[in-house]
Amino acid sequence: MTDPWGQGAVIVTGAAGFVGMHVAERLLQRGETVIGVDDFNAYYDVALKDLRSRRLAAHPGFRMVRADIADAPAMAELVRSSGARRVVHLAAQAGVRYSIENPFAYERSNLAGHLSVLEACRHHGVEHLVYASSSSVYGDRPMDGAGFREDDPTVSPVSLYAATKRSCELISQSYAALYGFPQSGLRFFTVYGPMGRPDMAYFSFTEKIMRGEPIEVYGEGRMARDFTFIDDIVDGVVGVLDHPPARGGHEVYNIGDSSPVGLMQMITTLEAALGREAVKLMRPMQPGDVTATYADVSKLNALTGYAPRVALVEGLGRFVDWWRDWRVV
Repeated sequence: MTDPWGQGAVIVTGAAGFVGMHVAERLLQRGETVIGVDDFNAYYDVALKDLRSRRLAAHPGFRMVRADIADAPAMAELVRSSGARRVVHLAAQAGVRYSIENPFAYERSNLAGHLSVLEACRHHGVEHLVYASSSSVYGDRPMDGAGFREDDPTVSPVSLYAATKRSCELISQSYAALYGFPQSGLRFFTVYGPMGRPDMAYFSFTEKIMRGEPIEVYGEGRMARDFTFIDDIVDGVVGVLDHPPARGGHEVYNIGDSSPVGLMQMITTLEAALGREAVKLMRPMQPGDVTATYADVSKLNALTGYAPRVALVEGLGRFVDWWRDWRVV
């Protein structure tokens, strides 16, 4: 029997994660009922995931389900019993370098987990699946003055993480064609902001700078990233959720700032926000890293009016303010 509490709910996988928590909160703030799914794995400090979960639990329209997305029967039962017609699938094993050390974590979470969500959706009436992909699918390519476009080649991933994300796109494309339910894939470019992931450079640099420890600057500082503030990312995710493709359609969208920033410039901006200078150890490129990322967001803009609003200096300032309060607690 379908759970009446869940009728009309949006399921958000990875709801205790960085992007997932912020997306779930935005949906709750606009009056949606949200069912979060997360397994609270120990890839990074579970206390931060608990903090995000407690923040969501303060909303009466939220319920958290602790589950592994690769558990296909559990996912199928959740989608069936909730009556949810929209799913935002953000749960995944993140991290490029970690994929070199722990490849099977990516096989389970990113591949088996994605397939599990797809099967649950196709059997139980989901009308729109929005899922997370990554800018890493573009591989290591030079910036030629133009952003990466969704129709650019994606046949040369340089990490297992990137390969799993591109595989998810292909699997989703086949499911949309075979079973008809609309899907939208989101290629996230470097996301940052309050309550972010501690393994991300801006977060780990902050911790080390404030402890007086040196930071390792990979690529000898020559890398550039399309740093995108979390509020802008959420604008894009929710906008896409509200604009499903036609039945049987599968679309992929870039979500980025469309303004790449050099790694050394990011560090200088972070130093100014912290009021401290970093001790820098220059290191070569690491396996799996790419030189630059640069999003062309014209396709997303045409669909939703998406336009990033938060510049890096403001966004890092807001992150540092949050970090100082969090560390005090």
